[in-house]
Amino acid sequence: MQVIIAGSHGLIGTALVEHLAAHGHQVRRLVRRPARCSREISWDPDAGVLDPEELRDAQAVVNLGGAGLGDARWTAQYRRTILASRTAPTALLSRTLADMDGGPRVLLQGSAVGYYGDRGDAFLTEGSAPGEGFLVDVVQAWEDATAPAEAAGVRVAHLRTGIVMSRSGGSFGRLLPLIRLGVGGPLGRGDNYWPWITLADQVRAIEHLLGTEVSGPVNLTAPSPAPQREIIRAVARALRRPAVVPVPRLALRIALGEFADDILSSQRALPAALTAHGFEHEHPDLASAAAWVTRRPAPR
Repeated sequence: MQVIIAGSHGLIGTALVEHLAAHGHQVRRLVRRPARCSREISWDPDAGVLDPEELRDAQAVVNLGGAGLGDARWTAQYRRTILASRTAPTALLSRTLADMDGGPRVLLQGSAVGYYGDRGDAFLTEGSAPGEGFLVDVVQAWEDATAPAEAAGVRVAHLRTGIVMSRSGGSFGRLLPLIRLGVGGPLGRGDNYWPWITLADQVRAIEHLLGTEVSGPVNLTAPSPAPQREIIRAVARALRRPAVVPVPRLALRIALGEFADDILSSQRALPAALTAHGFEHEHPDLASAAAWVTRRPAPR
């Protein structure tokens, strides 16, 4: 397939470009500057500028863009940035696909398990109701922005992504070096459920969804969500390091501001739609995930 990717330079986007190219797909990136080669398409989502002719030969679009939740304190201005960086590009892509005669009829749209809010130990599937709070409102607006494409018959799947376990980058990538040094430990009480998935399974799942007929919300998580302290212990065990010193909630609040509340929220989300449509995780349990994330990649 020819696949166009927005947000291709982030943690997931970078890995996805590499994965799709390695599996025979042709990938073109949407970039917010003049295109430098035929593999790039210039656009300006803030100004609403995107040439539909650049999309015509593609079969699918994957939109992963959005300002990082942990990149700055959640001031009123940064809250607006978080929201606008998700809804404006999504709305532009959605309108463009809806208005095209031909072109891509698949949109895999980034989303988040933040949709469910802080839900304790309740099992959550794609049919579960939304929670409450700022991030819940953001995710709902983000998903709603695809309405024009859906109304025009484009297959839209919302990728409700959990905690992505990666060797570098992202929230987990920041935690891993601390565990390697033996100074990692539970965050707060550590009893909140993290709906984790390895980066390898994340990109495999996105490729899988390109070839199915799945639409609507899809939880991109592993089938075994676990309390956060168990995830940290499993990684520490794989590294043969201790993980006993907890990080107090107050310290997280001082260091991260309101983003700490997101890290400490609990979503016991299950990948019901993924598994129902035949996806098999390479890392379905904590032991295999911890072994993968702590294994240093071979030199290129």
